[in-house]
Amino acid sequence: MFDIQKADQKAMEMIAPAVKEAEEISFFTTERVMEAFREERVSEAHFAGSTGYGYGDRGRDTLDKVFARALEAEDALVRPHFISGTHTLTVALFGVLRPGDIMLAATGKPYDTLDEVIGLQPNGDGSLADFGIEYQQLDLKDGEIDYAGLEKALEQPKVKMVFLQKSKGYQDRPTLSSKEIGRVAQFVHEIRPEVIVMVDNCYGEFCERHEPTYYGADLMAGSLIKNAGGGIAPTGGYIAGRADLIELCSYRLTSAGIGRESGCTLSILRELYQGLFLAPHVVLQAKKTAMFAAAMLEQMGCECAPAHDAPRYDIIQTLTVGSPERMLAFCKGIQAGSPVDSFVTPEAWDMPGYDAPVVMAAGAFVMGASIELSADGPIKPPYIVFLQGGLTFESGRLGILRAIKEINDQD
Repeated sequence: MFDIQKADQKAMEMIAPAVKEAEEISFFTTERVMEAFREERVSEAHFAGSTGYGYGDRGRDTLDKVFARALEAEDALVRPHFISGTHTLTVALFGVLRPGDIMLAATGKPYDTLDEVIGLQPNGDGSLADFGIEYQQLDLKDGEIDYAGLEKALEQPKVKMVFLQKSKGYQDRPTLSSKEIGRVAQFVHEIRPEVIVMVDNCYGEFCERHEPTYYGADLMAGSLIKNAGGGIAPTGGYIAGRADLIELCSYRLTSAGIGRESGCTLSILRELYQGLFLAPHVVLQAKKTAMFAAAMLEQMGCECAPAHDAPRYDIIQTLTVGSPERMLAFCKGIQAGSPVDSFVTPEAWDMPGYDAPVVMAAGAFVMGASIELSADGPIKPPYIVFLQGGLTFESGRLGILRAIKEINDQD
């Protein structure tokens, strides 16, 4: 029988050096966020919100500027009207792509939720394909960008965008660092300066000292119920990058001729500001939770990526537990270790778009918030659990210990 108490203490010792580095990153990014608040002179008046058309909403417009500084971009579009990461990415794609353009995905197929947006199975529902925008794909080679294939693909004059997904999704591949994304951007721009390098930055914000836009990405987008909302934002998303591209995206969010000038914020602004303020610290909690999970499962002989002491470029931790029974047991423990719906037992189900039943465990204050502790994955060999989040390390550690106990009992 696996000695959980002994492994717990050893895991804390194992992760101590990596935690120290993560704390330094959190301090660095927190300083940048606080500087953004100071530079834009944020005050109580900015939390007031607006109704109706939302004309002259100072809080909304200042929030854009604060996010732009915090994310090291020329400009940003931050709105509660973005209903999810998928919606935010969709607005960005439709904002800058035009009929006849080619969208080139250089990190393999994006998240399954973008399949219908791209039009991988065209059905006349208003996808990119329906508007004559072509999709092409380059798979990674041994987990790395295929630069030779990318150079060849860029010979096509209609390539308008190189799309990069920072995180792994449900793929067993490394997460890209912001520096690597910067290398891709430099490579692309040296060959074709006009091509847009866009990044799906979901799960990656504030995990490193700098964001992809710092290193040369033209555009990036993410959800506020993940890292950038700090566990406080109840909804919303952001697009950040070049000012001219942000302007185009704003016309897709609302309409041509209106753009970012309208859109009321009701009473949500305080939570969006506070969420950004807390984001670097909350991301630190999620990273520590992931390190601890890796250290515990490594002691059980499981393959974990990243390893407990490896660099982390997002909050996702994969844990190869080796059997469907162990997957279900681990997710049961995570659910039981959550503050919300702890009494619920997660079961696998045939989720649309997946080739195997998917199990999901999450007891969150904000429905679907991946910055809160959750575990999920398709139940198929090699039986990988995708763990993310943890608003506090203490609660995350307790959740992992409960999940390990469930595996112990199952074994």
